[in-house]
Amino acid sequence: MHLDINLLIEKYGYLAMLIGCIAEGETFTLLGGVAANEGLLNFGGVVLAAMGGGIIGDQLLYWIGRRYGTKIFLKMKKHRDKLMKANRLIQRYPSSFVIGVRFMYGFRIIGPIIIGASHLKPMKFFILNIVGAVIWAITFVALGYFADGMMMFWIHKLDDHLKQIIWLVAAVVFAFITRWVIRYWNTSTHRAG
Repeated sequence: MHLDINLLIEKYGYLAMLIGCIAEGETFTLLGGVAANEGLLNFGGVVLAAMGGGIIGDQLLYWIGRRYGTKIFLKMKKHRDKLMKANRLIQRYPSSFVIGVRFMYGFRIIGPIIIGASHLKPMKFFILNIVGAVIWAITFVALGYFADGMMMFWIHKLDDHLKQIIWLVAAVVFAFITRWVIRYWNTSTHRAG
């Protein structure tokens, strides 16, 4: 079954954005930015829907981590070192970790679960989750909005398959850059600590 995210956003608008950002995030925010650039949706509405979905999704994952995190992590023996490292970062830099977890490659889903398992206070997580969602939503919606604006003169002429390949390549490049920045930050933080 082929799921066309563009069609979902066009047909269901902000509701598709909200639900998509609960489940996944970046793809919907980028495509929501493109839809805003093309006049299908309002930029502010897309940002609000992305923020709402991001907040709801991470709150659900936080509560799963708070309730079942220890049991989940006991079964993840292979990743114990990464989990311990993440837990140390949460203890040392809770605000930075909660706000930045959305931007950490490989931590988008597991990060809020780890935070919940660390027993960071619910109200502190909620407030930091909102701050992180605001930064994340504005960043990715704006990326989609401006990327589409820069490429609009030629991207509509391309075949749909080629469009998907371009978005995939852009996402991979962005993921590698983000991963490099996080590794650099973790290495410099580890040296400083």
